[in-house]
Amino acid sequence: MQYRPFGKDNWKVSVLGFGAMRLPMLPDHSGVDEKEAIRIIRHGIDRGINYVDTAYFYHDGNSEVIVGRALKDGYRQKVRLATKAPVGLMKTPEDFDRILDEQLKRLGLDYVDYYLFHGIGDGGLAIMKKLGLFEKMEKAKADGRIRHIGFSFHDKADAFIRIVDSYDKWEFCQIQYNYMDTENQAGTAGLKYAASKGIPVIVMEPLLGGKLVRPPKEIAAMFDDFIIKRKPADWALQWVWNNPEVSVILSGMSSFEQVEENIASAHKSKAGFFSGSEFSLIGAVKREFEKRIVIPCTKCEYCMPCPQGVAIPRNFEMYNDGAMYNDPGAARYNYKVWMKPQERASECTGCKTCEEKCPQKIEISSWMPKVDNVIGKGMDYPG
Repeated sequence: MQYRPFGKDNWKVSVLGFGAMRLPMLPDHSGVDEKEAIRIIRHGIDRGINYVDTAYFYHDGNSEVIVGRALKDGYRQKVRLATKAPVGLMKTPEDFDRILDEQLKRLGLDYVDYYLFHGIGDGGLAIMKKLGLFEKMEKAKADGRIRHIGFSFHDKADAFIRIVDSYDKWEFCQIQYNYMDTENQAGTAGLKYAASKGIPVIVMEPLLGGKLVRPPKEIAAMFDDFIIKRKPADWALQWVWNNPEVSVILSGMSSFEQVEENIASAHKSKAGFFSGSEFSLIGAVKREFEKRIVIPCTKCEYCMPCPQGVAIPRNFEMYNDGAMYNDPGAARYNYKVWMKPQERASECTGCKTCEEKCPQKIEISSWMPKVDNVIGKGMDYPG
């Protein structure tokens, strides 16, 4: 295992961390296969992983319980543990302590090493300021229930800058980053900005939820034909590790084989070792993925707000993702789970107010029924 400096206490983190969001499921998908989850978490730790990440919401709260059990029998002393504060559930300042104490009880622990405000953007920042959650974090650190304060992020790059600058005691942050997301969310600019402020960066979704593991055959052939032989997942991981600003990559591993493959990749990881030809290959792969975009939406949001409340750019993004990565199942899941019913394409009335504002001249009212047919009703992508 390779290790990199993390934080101001001279601790070194394994470049691969264990993300407990996608633990192995029972055959009937009725819940987590706890025995197997504990086995693979402990195997990862035995192989050198020393950072484990979970959260209040993962597996409906069961992730924290299972991670706590996995860290018994001496494994707690081998790792640093992170979990996250669900800011969206907090309505009063007192909710912070109530939820943190609930999480510690789930974990069976007196403290966690790293506590993150979970998935915040401008909206989350506003809640944190209104409820005085920065002060609550500091008090939890002072009384020993947490050791380090950070945040994970899902919003636009300018919001990331505002959050970094909003608080001078950040000890780490967590962002989504991979070779397809260099300009999405925090992106490369956010990665470098955090590093310039001395804030260690944890990367989540290095494989884009698995979309970069099994690319369409045309893209898989580009990797196969290259002089350097790596599996697509290894290419994606090595690309992230090549960035010296990245401290640790989180992988949501759900099988023993995934743990083994990712650890093998981690053993080979280095910062700043990619050659020009390797960067060229990843650039060509990215362009090939982007060619598969069906709807030319740039997410400028000039079309918003929709009179009916439809989240137009998000609908197009989900539809495009299903086409780009040949993964309609993921698009349909996101549409059903992560989009409010009133925001879905099915709510479009065809008023065409949005079309008057769209710089790309997209026939939005014509596309919305098609989007709902494919990712809402499960029909095939056209032609």
